[in-house]
Amino acid sequence: MNHPKIIQGGMGVGVSNWKLAKSVSISGGLGVVSSTVLDNLMVRRLNEKDEDTKRALLNFPIKDIADKILNKYYGKKNSAGGYSQVPFFSINIDQELIELTVAANFVEIYLAKEGHNNPVGINLLEKVQMPTLYSLYGAMLAGVDYVIMGAGIPREIPGILDRFANGLDAELSLYVTGAESNNSYKMYFSPEKFMGKQLNLKRPYFFPIVSSNTLATTLIKKSNGKIDGLIIENYSAGGHNAPPRVKGVFHNNGSPVYGDKDIVNLNKIKELDIPFFLAGSFVTPEIISKTIDEAGASGIQVGTIFALTSESGFDESIKLEIVNKIKNNTINIFTDPLASPTGFPFKVASIKGTLSEQDIYDNRPRVCNLRYLAELYKDENGNIGYRCPAEPINEYLKKGGKIEETVGRKCLCNALLANIGYGNTYKNGYQEPYLITLGDSVSLISHFLPDEGLPSAKNVTIQLKSYIEN
Repeated sequence: MNHPKIIQGGMGVGVSNWKLAKSVSISGGLGVVSSTVLDNLMVRRLNEKDEDTKRALLNFPIKDIADKILNKYYGKKNSAGGYSQVPFFSINIDQELIELTVAANFVEIYLAKEGHNNPVGINLLEKVQMPTLYSLYGAMLAGVDYVIMGAGIPREIPGILDRFANGLDAELSLYVTGAESNNSYKMYFSPEKFMGKQLNLKRPYFFPIVSSNTLATTLIKKSNGKIDGLIIENYSAGGHNAPPRVKGVFHNNGSPVYGDKDIVNLNKIKELDIPFFLAGSFVTPEIISKTIDEAGASGIQVGTIFALTSESGFDESIKLEIVNKIKNNTINIFTDPLASPTGFPFKVASIKGTLSEQDIYDNRPRVCNLRYLAELYKDENGNIGYRCPAEPINEYLKKGGKIEETVGRKCLCNALLANIGYGNTYKNGYQEPYLITLGDSVSLISHFLPDEGLPSAKNVTIQLKSYIEN
């Protein structure tokens, strides 16, 4: 298989939307949608009477489910301007939420693939465990071509893809803090029960995102199915980064120090004899040429510049502000060791009026009304609970959390939805603020930016392809 040489990063929530993915794919790259929080995003689009979402949903193969979703959510924002509440994910998942998640992932891939025959991928986070089975199946129902997954060790995913392709039931193990080694917690999904018949589907290629030779080797040797390629991501990439190998060492500004131990040995990756793509600041002709010629990579994954294109889901005004900051060389990217509830370092762009400012963070009420990044834990009575260090501190402490784990934590679920224009408005009028994440490559991408306005995904893809081909 000759895989596309340009993979567009799968940036959530909704930054890598179907419009961006479609444009990149049509232009000869691999367009990728983000699966993160798609159930909630689809509901909010329906609340806003989004006609593209409605059209795609009407093509969902189970009409009763599509009709039920439309009847409940289409045009149904509440009187205060807030969005409909979606059920929380839990081990004992609600059937409505299964249907929403399958449908939402179907819709995003359906729209990204509509009108062309080029491949489209979907990106998931291993850290967001509970939606995974239903997300994968919904994407496969729409014919997704690639599954990309990071933020963990997704050894079970290849086997799940195999089983879904053959219409078979699948399960996914869950990590539960405090559980004994002999405890087993899983999510389950039966395609035949859901569809009412056994249905064979195309098995997409699976590309995990890794940041170490050890993880790459482990996945190749110990996964329960075929790994079709690897994305090797360095610590300059946006969003979540792998923690540095040496713990507890920080720069003067508080960002973690990365060193030689955090650099992947690409010669060892080549020995695995598998296609691999490099991610993290591979955006200039010089860097790309060296990557392809010396490292032997099959291509590159690029995120930040695509996040700033006219097609991406980022709010238009914030994109224009960021582009102007890049042109004026006034943008700052901080690798925040505390912001993410996952505990992974998280790239934060310092933008006025966003959660990157201390006073905006201090004045935001701590609420946990989405719970995608909640940690599963086993309490002293043997019950499974859900806690997030970004939730109200007293609630977190009651669930056995530690006070030091709450310091600096930010609610990514709400902030990332706000970034794309779907932030919640509460009854008291408070609106969720933004929190922008971009990669360190912001200092290298000015050559993509037009004199006025925003770059297009088509032009960025063509420009990147020319760097590789020349």
